[in-house]
Amino acid sequence: MTSVDSAGIDRAGGRPNILLVMADQLAAPFLPAYGGPAITPAIDRLAAEGVVFESAYTNSPLCAPARFAMMAGRLNSRIGAYDNASEFASSIPTFAHYLRSAGYQTSLIGKMHFVGADQLHGFEDRLTTDIYPADFGWTPDWVDPDGRFDWWFHNMDSVVNAGIAEASNQLDYDDEVGYQAVRKLRDLARTADTRPWFVTVSFTHPHDPYVTRREFWDRYDHDTIPMPNVGPLPDADLDPHSRRLSHVISSDVTPVSDDQIRNARHAYLANTSYVDDFVADLMATLDRLHMRENTVVLFIADHGDMLGERGLWYKMNYFEHSARIPMILTAQGRLQPGRVSTPTSLLDIAPTLLDLAGAEIPDTLDGDSLLSIARNGPDPDRTVLGEYLGEGAIAPIFMIRRGDHKFVWCEADPPQLYDLAADPHELVNLATSAEHSTTVAALEAELLSLWDPPALKAQVLASQRARTEVDRALRQGRFEAWDYQPTTDARNQYMRNHLDLNQVEGNRRI
Repeated sequence: MTSVDSAGIDRAGGRPNILLVMADQLAAPFLPAYGGPAITPAIDRLAAEGVVFESAYTNSPLCAPARFAMMAGRLNSRIGAYDNASEFASSIPTFAHYLRSAGYQTSLIGKMHFVGADQLHGFEDRLTTDIYPADFGWTPDWVDPDGRFDWWFHNMDSVVNAGIAEASNQLDYDDEVGYQAVRKLRDLARTADTRPWFVTVSFTHPHDPYVTRREFWDRYDHDTIPMPNVGPLPDADLDPHSRRLSHVISSDVTPVSDDQIRNARHAYLANTSYVDDFVADLMATLDRLHMRENTVVLFIADHGDMLGERGLWYKMNYFEHSARIPMILTAQGRLQPGRVSTPTSLLDIAPTLLDLAGAEIPDTLDGDSLLSIARNGPDPDRTVLGEYLGEGAIAPIFMIRRGDHKFVWCEADPPQLYDLAADPHELVNLATSAEHSTTVAALEAELLSLWDPPALKAQVLASQRARTEVDRALRQGRFEAWDYQPTTDARNQYMRNHLDLNQVEGNRRI
């Protein structure tokens, strides 16, 4: 008889292996598991066999800070990691540290956008470099909101030039990530190390640029690619942050046609299928190696993509397409399949991984285990918090998501309140209605009890100034990069004459 605890986890079977698969810039509304149009049979299978968290959010809709908050299990303001050029301090424990202390092998393959000299953050090994730089070069400047860092800011080239390509910077990267991930699973199947393992496989797609290979493009009928639910809004109807983002991404000066929008959305969906093929390879590899039954699989993304909704692209805001992410937990024989409507976030990943490992969950973490949320059913009072502290902002932007309401507040802008059940496209800002003034006042008071916005703004500005000065200095004379350099020990790889050929062949065969 199987021993299953109150969270639905089979502890008698020992601690599970854990595979964390991460997509980049994948908005939940585009996946079939969330009612979307993408063709993703492997992710669909994970959803059918696992628990789908229907209202999962990024805590910071930008690559690096989203990942830092996820790994630390703490809000970005509490770890001093604000944007895509913020250092992720080595002194901050991550889920990789906690799992390693609990006796797990920990490996990273693919993107995690670490900034700073520490490029491991608790991972025992890392098989690839990152796709983006690890230094302070991408530091934004809130003092100059009208300025542009043209060499790294988003622009509309990804939309204007969307289409088909056999190779690209992003495709080259994910090809390597997928290959190394399968190879790593095979190595784990034949290792003499008896520890359970935790492997993170992090792809950069379907992140822009919106170019894809012909084989994935051809899986879709171009004429039926859905266009945005909400087209470009008149300037008078845009909130101030959306106006700033239009400048940040140059959409305010770059007209795009319906054909270009459809091409971009087609390529994005096709690249989602490209990621899905890798998910299929990983699951098939686990099956062939007889590791699937004792491996928990968690599929997530760091943030979403507006993909033309409201005339906006990419991320950097708290509208649903930018902030709502897929979160699917599959644990065969350990967790009953189902769907959870309670809001969750990336802050819940660290406590979930520790719960799966049977490790103690520190009380310093800001999230809760997804296992308890799946077990206890809907929680109308559960709250997801968000902070956006990157480019396009001029002061901290905060988000509170609870029940059907989403509240967005910034000291520089008018507040926004949306009822997502009645207004899923977020077209009616209830914060301007006298009928909802009590709700707005209560949410604002709650927010100001959680954060000190002027103090946080001062901290962010000081960090931007310091990092800009450091970056300027380090670019003088000999430049020493922090980017991760993966190494391979070829001395003991394949066959060498200090090894026994028979043992080499026997040990590598599965």
